[in-house]
Formats: sequence, structure tokens, C-alpha cells
Amino acid sequence: MFTWLSGGALAMCVLLVILLMAILAWNGLGYFWQKPVQRIVLDDGTVFLGEIHDRDEIDEGEGPTGRYQIRMKLGNRDLTGSDFRWFDEERIVQRSFPAEAVLLERAEWGNFYGYPVELRRDGELLVQGESEVRTTLPSLHRKKMELLEDIHELETGAIGDVNYEIEERTRELKRIELAGGDEVRSNRIQTEIDARNRAYRQLAEQLSVSREELLRETLVMEAADGTRREVPVGFIVRTIRPNDMGAGEAIGLYFSRIREFLLDDPREANTEGGIFPAIFGTVMMVFIMVFAVTPLGVLAAVYMREYARQGWVIRAIRIAVNNLAGVPSIVFGVFGLGFFVYLVGGSIDRLFYPENLPAPTFGTGGILWGSLTLALLTVPVVIVATEEGLAAVPRAAREGSLALGATKFETTWKVVVPASAPGILTGVILAMARAAGEVAPLMIVGMVKLAPSLPLDHHFPFVHLERKFMHLGFHIYDVGFQSPNVEATKPLVFATALLLVVIVSLMNLLATWVRNRLRSKYTSSAV
Repeated sequence: MFTWLSGGALAMCVLLVILLMAILAWNGLGYFWQKPVQRIVLDDGTVFLGEIHDRDEIDEGEGPTGRYQIRMKLGNRDLTGSDFRWFDEERIVQRSFPAEAVLLERAEWGNFYGYPVELRRDGELLVQGESEVRTTLPSLHRKKMELLEDIHELETGAIGDVNYEIEERTRELKRIELAGGDEVRSNRIQTEIDARNRAYRQLAEQLSVSREELLRETLVMEAADGTRREVPVGFIVRTIRPNDMGAGEAIGLYFSRIREFLLDDPREANTEGGIFPAIFGTVMMVFIMVFAVTPLGVLAAVYMREYARQGWVIRAIRIAVNNLAGVPSIVFGVFGLGFFVYLVGGSIDRLFYPENLPAPTFGTGGILWGSLTLALLTVPVVIVATEEGLAAVPRAAREGSLALGATKFETTWKVVVPASAPGILTGVILAMARAAGEVAPLMIVGMVKLAPSLPLDHHFPFVHLERKFMHLGFHIYDVGFQSPNVEATKPLVFATALLLVVIVSLMNLLATWVRNRLRSKYTSSAV
């Protein structure tokens, strides 16, 4: 009977996991598929153009009414103020799917649904008519995208390098002043700063010219109600004709959006674009946490199991470790803020970065302090799992090593610890899974809504652990609960949640594969 209950509980758990993944996949992956654009006319003559997202029965508080309403994504937020609107189906007198309807994905203000009317350059007519615009726009848009890439490369490349050099020499000048002053050296550095400032002004002027060129051509779009809007061609991400696409075009668009989601930076307050900085920050934080928690947890477990005298002190420590596993994560965040950020980080700033004060370098939240805070949060899991792995190593393995003349230290680190590696990796896997999903402590010690730069770049020392970072868990919270346009971002929440689950699963699978390899390697030592 108990076997049947256990099997049923396991089957139920597996079923719930599959159901959760199916819900995330259906809502998340469906976010990238382009729906047809529908034109509707209401009984009062008003016309709307957009995508149908939901259809619900109207509930007037007295049970089913038999009437339905649709929720339509109208876009055109700069004209209407909102993306979505509900319509009573009984008021709809006409529906159609115009082939000439165009969806613009814009870098600002979200999607625009309408009809192309004309192209303008510097306010003067360039081409007019839907067919002429359709012919001219693709090549013009490609040129603008190439110009946009050049602008991005200029901002992150040459201008970023000059800014970095100016900041470095400014700090060096401040260090000289704090050390008592060296007029010759200070004058030389000031000359270098002036030269780089001149180079910066030249690059800034070049950037300004490129940005003006980006905005010269505009596409005039006409909304369903006849309102016209000029959209700079350089602000258009994609031009799509949803009702005039073949299957190949639709599939290509689908995977193009997935690529953008995975590899691009976010835009429109994280509600559109990609989430690559959040992916990078999450993975980097987890690996830094693993490098910190593994030696700490393993050393503590080895001492308590192999070296310490088993008495009331060790029992009390084990109880304390188990209790730490139940402490709310926000408490660890407060501790990390006080100890790592203010105490340790503030001390580092005073000792090694006095020229930056009062602006903090390590004395503020960053990916290093976030990772160490999560290391403290997950160290009880690693300690308990490592102790269980050490206890599983047969006593004969220890005695055999000692009998062959090995010391206690050699026996521990060359026989016992390698044989318990599968158990250690089990703890690491559990720690990675918990750390990847934690949000509350990270909000205090370095995680932000939008990080201007990644913790990894081409400037020495290449890895900048003091920088703030983005995290997938916080991105889900921010987009789902803090966005001013929650209805539009709900599918993005499912897509990000699915990606977070996939990333955690992949990291766990990698650790599980290593654990299984080690387990098969040391199977003979456990016999």
C-alpha cells in the first residue's frame, strides 16, 4: 500500500512539473508568433486595427450571458495611450484582414498598426503611395540599421574607450594630489586628459551627425481612424505585413524574435527587446557563488566529519547550520548589505580607491557582494550534503589508506574527499538551483532594473566584480508587477520564466553529468 502511495505521489509530482512547463512553453513561446491583424468596424462607425488576444464571456454578475467580448491589441500607444481595449462582439458589424495592413515594431512607443502612406526626407516628400513605399522602404531601412550599428559601435567602442581613459587619468591625478603632489607628473597627466577631451568632442560631434542622419527619413503611417503619424525610419525595428506572409516568412520572423529575445539588450523599460544582460548576470552570479560556496562548505564539512571531536559543540554547530537553512533570504540580504557592502567594501574603498571617494567603488552593491551573499545563503545545503557524502565513504577505504602509510591529511584529501565528490556535487546542484531563483537578497546588494554595462568587458582587469547586474528573477518581477503596461508584458513574463527554468535545468544537468562521471570513477572505492 505504501509503495502505491509513494509511486502515486511521484507520478503526481512529475505530472505537475510537466503541466507547469507546458503552461510556460505555451504562453512563453507563443509570445513570439505573429498573429494576423484584423480590422473591425463597430456599430457607431469607428474603425480599429490590431491583433485579437483574448475572447471571454461577458459576466454581468447574474451568471452566463451568452455574449462575448474580445481583447484587441491596438498598439499606437503614442496616439491612444494604451495598447489593449475590450470590445463587445455584438457591436462589431464588420471584420476583415486587409493584406496591406502593416505592423511596425518600433524602438520607442511599442507597435504601430496602420497603413504606409509616404516617405519623407527632412520634411519633404520622397515617395508616395503604398506600392512605392513598399518598394523603397526595405533598402532604406537596411541602410538605417547599418548606421545604427555604426552608432552603437561608436558609443561602446571609441567613445567608451576615450571616456575610460579620461576616468583613469583623472583618478591617477587625484592619487597624486592625495600623495602630496608631483607638479611635473600632474602636468603631464593633465595634458593627456586635455588631449583625450578634444578627441571626445570630435567623436561626440561625429555621433551627433550620425544621429541626425538616422532621423532624416520618416515613414508616414495612417492609423485605422485616419490619424497620421510620422515614424523615423531609424526607429523602426521591423516592418511586417502579417496578413500577407507565407509560412516560411512567419517561421523566419518567429526565430528572429527568439534570437532578439536571447541576444539583444532590453528597450522600452524592459518591456520589449531582449534580455541578454539578465541572462549573463544570472549565469555569472551563479558561477561566482559556486566558486565561493564550494570550498567554504566542503572545508567546514570535512573538519566537522573528519577532524573535530564529536561532542556537544559539533552537535550545536550542526543544529545552527540546519537552522540557517530556514532563515528568510531577505535576512541574508540585510547581512550582506551591512557586512560585505558597507564594512568590507567600504574598507576596500578607503584602502585602495581613496581617489574615488566619496563615490564608492566596492562600497556599493555589485555582483561580487550578491554572489557572496548567496554563498552564505546556500552554504548550509553544501555542508549537509558534503557530510552525508563523507559518511557514505566506507571505513575500509580510510583504514586501507592509513595502513599503506598515508597520513591523515593524505587520506582525507586523496581518498575520502574524491570518493565523496558525488555527494558534494549534489549539494552544489541544490545550491545552484536555489541561488538562481533568489531575488529578495539581491535587490539589496547589487541587482538593478537595467545595468548600463556588463561586468565583463575589454578593459583591464576585464572582469569588473564591483558593477551592478541584472537578474532573470528580478526581471520577471519587474516586468510582471512594476510595468505600467502589465497586459502587454504578461507573455514576456512567461517567456522569461521559461528561460530561467531552462537555464537552471541546463546548469543542473551539467553538474549532474559531472557527478555521475565521478560516481562511476569511484564506485570501486566504495565497495
